[in-house]
Formats: sequence, structure tokens, C-alpha cells
Amino acid sequence: MSTATATPAVVTPTTQRPPRKRKGPWLPIFFWVFLVITLLPIITMVVYSFNDTPTSRITFNWHGFTLYWYQNLTQVQGLGEAFLLSVGIAVLSAVISIVIGVPLAMALERYRFFGKSAISTTVFADIAAPSIVVGAASLSFFLSSGVPLGFWTVLLVHVTFCLAYVVVVVRARLSGSGTVLEQAAADLGASPVVAFTKVTLPLLVPGMIAAGALALAMSIDDYVITSFVAGPAVTFPLFVYGAAKVGLPPQVLCFGTIIFAVGLLVMFLNSWLTRRGRV
Repeated sequence: MSTATATPAVVTPTTQRPPRKRKGPWLPIFFWVFLVITLLPIITMVVYSFNDTPTSRITFNWHGFTLYWYQNLTQVQGLGEAFLLSVGIAVLSAVISIVIGVPLAMALERYRFFGKSAISTTVFADIAAPSIVVGAASLSFFLSSGVPLGFWTVLLVHVTFCLAYVVVVVRARLSGSGTVLEQAAADLGASPVVAFTKVTLPLLVPGMIAAGALALAMSIDDYVITSFVAGPAVTFPLFVYGAAKVGLPPQVLCFGTIIFAVGLLVMFLNSWLTRRGRV
């Protein structure tokens, strides 16, 4: 007599996805409205920098495509000098802010010392303070100290407010990282200099790039604070504001387009390096 052995069937439970909730139209509408409001002035600036206006003044009547204004960027007296001055101050402000801000951010994030809370409060107060207050306070300080207004006062004030943003960005990069990797490098025989260059610095590079780009942007387009302490120095925003009273030349749009294009280039370069694992 033969007995048949029955194999029990394995029942695989079926997992059903919960039904998707129907999203309302308000979030997409808000997104597109925000995108249009943000990009429309930039697109307008780029397009009308190629406008063949016959009056040498910005007009929103389209007269045809031309590269004339880009070929004659320095045609307007004082505009090229103002732009180069703004770029020079922005680059110096970013470099000085990074040199001072990175060690300060590391100290605030990783160590305990007397006055740490006061320094942290000062950094955030510098960011939160209205520009007109910072400008007025800086002007009164320079006047009471007998410091002549000009390039150096603008640079000093720009370093002051750029430094706060650099500290905040770099601290955010260091947040939660601790010193475990540096300690491991030390256990393997690395000197403090080698541990910093091989471990800490690569960790800081993305934050330094972001902080430097932010410092450049904050410095090159500042008008309110600069107007208080510039004295005879004329930066690009000050020139644009003064020229707006009689009509802006199209070269202003060209310089604005160049600044925007350089910003995009830096953003794409940072993104490319990040994807390749180099930063």
C-alpha cells in the first residue's frame, strides 16, 4: 500500500499598496508662481541685454538682437571701474572671511571655551541685524575713529557681515561629524597637520565652496551698507542706483548677465565635482 505525501502549498501574502491620495492643485500652483516670480526678472535682464535699443538707455521695446553692448562694456564712463571694484572687494571679502571663518566655525562647533556663547550670539546677531542699522553703526564708528571712508572701510564692513555667513555655513557642514576621523588618523600615526589636510580639509571643502559663493554674492550686490561707508568709492550697485535717475545704459544688464552666468558656472562646477566624488 503506497502512501502519497502531500506538499503543503506555500501561501505568499500579497502586499497591496495603499491608494494614493489625490493631491490638491494648490501646491503645484504655488510652485509655478514662485518659479515665475523668481526667474522672470532674470530672464528679462538676460534677454534685454541683447536689445538693439537706439537711445543707449534700457527700454522694454524690442528693437532687434545685437551684441553691441557686450562689445562695448566699458563705453559708459565709470561703469567698468565700478564693476571691477565690486568684484575685487567681493573676492577679498570672501577669501578673508573663509580664512577667519573656518577656524572660528571649527572652534565653535567642536570645542568649549570661555566666551563661546557670546561669540555665537554675535554671529547670529550680525545676520539678523537690519542692513541700515549695520551701515549706520559702521559709519558712526569710522567717523568717531577718524578713519577716512573709501575702499578699506567698504572691505572691512563686507568682511564683517560675510564672516557671519561663512561661520554658519561651515558649522552646518561640521555639525554631527565630531572628531572621530581625526582621532582615527592620529591613532594610525598621522600628525595633526597630516590629519587636517587628509581628513578635515576634504570634509570642509564643500562647505567652504558654498560659504565662499554666498560671501561673493552677498558682497557684490550689497547697496545699503556700502552706501553708508563708501565715501568716494563707487561700487557697481552704487553706480546703478545713481545712473537709474537719468536712465540705465544697457551695459548694466550685460554686467548683470555676466554675474549670473558666472554664478551658474560655479554651481554646475560644484555639482559636477560632487557627483565625481572630488568634494
